[in-house]
Amino acid sequence: MKFGRGSSDMTENESKHMNPGPVEEGAKVASGVVDALKAQPFALSMVVINAALVGLLFFIGWRTSETRQREVDQFYQSQKETQELLAKCIMIAPEELLHLQPKGPPQ
Repeated sequence: MKFGRGSSDMTENESKHMNPGPVEEGAKVASGVVDALKAQPFALSMVVINAALVGLLFFIGWRTSETRQREVDQFYQSQKETQELLAKCIMIAPEELLHLQPKGPPQ
């Protein structure tokens, strides 16, 4: 069986051996990164600190969102109670509603 553009007589098994899969390539990259970080511990500490800061920012955003939602709920509850109290204070008879029609434009 022939693979590729040329007229090479490469078998399927040889082709798999020459072209490693994504897992092998990922392992090579990961081992290269680990070796580089071993050589430079400062870079490793910066990666750890950056990951911690991203986690901290996520946590702060999450807590701020919860606090804001609680404040909005309290505000709406307060407004609802105020509206209910005002609705009980002002009594309008149905015949008076007819006199509350908007007037025309000022002349």
